[in-house]
Amino acid sequence: MDYELNLSIEELEKRTHKDYLATKKMLEPDAVEYTSLADGDKEALKYLVKAGDILEKINMQLDNKENLGFKKFLDDEIAKGNRQAELTKILFDAQKGVCALDRETNQIELIKGVHVLPGKGLYPVDLTKEEFHKILIKMIKEGKTDEVKKILNQRSVIERSGDELKATDYIDYFKEDFSKMADYLDKAAKVSTNTDFNEFLHLQAEALRKADPMLDAYADKKWATLQDTPLEFTITRENYADEMTESVIENAELKKLLDENKIEVISKDFLGARIGIVNKKGTEDLLKIKNYLPLIAYNMPYKDEYEQNIKPVNEVILPDTNSQAETKQTMVDVDLVQVNGDVGEYRAGITLAENLPNDDKLSLTIGGGRRNVYHRQIRFISDYEKLQKRLDTLLDKEQHKYYLNEADHWFTIGHENTHSLGPNKGTEALGKYKSIIEENKADMGALAFLDLLVEKGMYTKEQAEQMIVTFAADNFLKSKPTLSQAHRVRTVMQTKYFIENGAIELTADDKIHVNIEKMVPTAKKMLEQIVRIQIDGDFSKAKKYVLDNFIWTDEMEKISHKMKEIDKNLNGRVEAKLAQKLLNE
Repeated sequence: MDYELNLSIEELEKRTHKDYLATKKMLEPDAVEYTSLADGDKEALKYLVKAGDILEKINMQLDNKENLGFKKFLDDEIAKGNRQAELTKILFDAQKGVCALDRETNQIELIKGVHVLPGKGLYPVDLTKEEFHKILIKMIKEGKTDEVKKILNQRSVIERSGDELKATDYIDYFKEDFSKMADYLDKAAKVSTNTDFNEFLHLQAEALRKADPMLDAYADKKWATLQDTPLEFTITRENYADEMTESVIENAELKKLLDENKIEVISKDFLGARIGIVNKKGTEDLLKIKNYLPLIAYNMPYKDEYEQNIKPVNEVILPDTNSQAETKQTMVDVDLVQVNGDVGEYRAGITLAENLPNDDKLSLTIGGGRRNVYHRQIRFISDYEKLQKRLDTLLDKEQHKYYLNEADHWFTIGHENTHSLGPNKGTEALGKYKSIIEENKADMGALAFLDLLVEKGMYTKEQAEQMIVTFAADNFLKSKPTLSQAHRVRTVMQTKYFIENGAIELTADDKIHVNIEKMVPTAKKMLEQIVRIQIDGDFSKAKKYVLDNFIWTDEMEKISHKMKEIDKNLNGRVEAKLAQKLLNE
């Protein structure tokens, strides 16, 4: 199939220039983290990289139905010497798809006439939200509730069937590819040196061969216990990007029918793979906060009104050994070899860490816990001169002493752990605002308990101040995001809220100044509002809360203008030389 390239040579040359396209480098073939591995783990890593490559192919189809065809078209055109295709391929590989937002909220469409869809590649391309709702109402009224449940499930691909819709579990839809992935995982399990890791790989392989959510639950439950393994392999399943499924609760007639028939609405998952080597020193540092999680759980707002993933303990004591056993939360710091699919899409940004499984996953209903994985190569700063220029332009000079890149990592640890705190049921009712509010909660939880953690000895007062100022300075964006960008929307909401409450202000020369003493009390107040909304599960309250706070203020515009002057970066890409070497073996 022929495609018409959408971006001009001039635009492509700009966007692929190193000043506009940031590069995050994964482990190199000669990295000591890799060369010091046992031979069996090196062999296993090869199979895991091959499995991740297959998952990338699968997720590209979930993202946009044109992705694979366009990729082949570009390769064919490049072979003919087409310079425009060559440059387009660089952007395509970076954002892992034909459509993506950049850091300035521009929609980058690599094919003329092909746009991002609310249902991405999971729904028929010609299906509108309005028609989708009408079809579901018709099917429910005709008693076809079982099929509707499958359609509104997080793991199904939807196709037309006459004047109705039918759902196919993605394991069956991509059966051949998932089966090949499973074979690679079994091969890795035969040579990897860690028994627990091998058991997980076998469970995950089984879940890739049969469309049974409970098999995923068993694999997730085992994965969440992994703490002392040489290698890391994760299949990420997160549902931030599906705007079609979550739209159904906004139709009053359809929502009533769904409630009457007890049909749960869960946005669809996009799939990613993370392959890496566990960094023992970094992991030891992460685990220091684990002892404090039950104490933080005790201090969460309205804690008696919901069940938490972390068991709370009395405020005046630290958890003893038995209480720690109830903290179903493992944590690892990982040197990345490759990030595939959803987890590796560099679209305006790329994730620093993940806390999984999410609340909609079955493993949490069968006694499973959660696991935090932190991405070392993503958080590394390569250009400190550029960072200093940014501080000189944006942050009050008197507060430069508080800015520390490592403090961003400490804050991320608090963010990810807060995902395990607070309400873990019923938030699907918040629809398209669910993810925004959950990410908002995670940030505010990371700030709200800093005074408590200083008091208990987890952090020094100086470290807390560094986290506060670094967070506040980094929370300003280059442009106002769209409502589909949950992580960035919550950033705007928070900055507006802190400005409104006097915790952040601009100096006379329009630089960010943080009133440190006001940050934690303000975060506590916002956290209370967030948790109340999650408990109530009221869509209209969630909508009002988000829209009341998602306001691009004059202060944000002033800082945005300065950022654009000193920072040309629009997109990013991942460079994975070790993974490429292993893939070719």
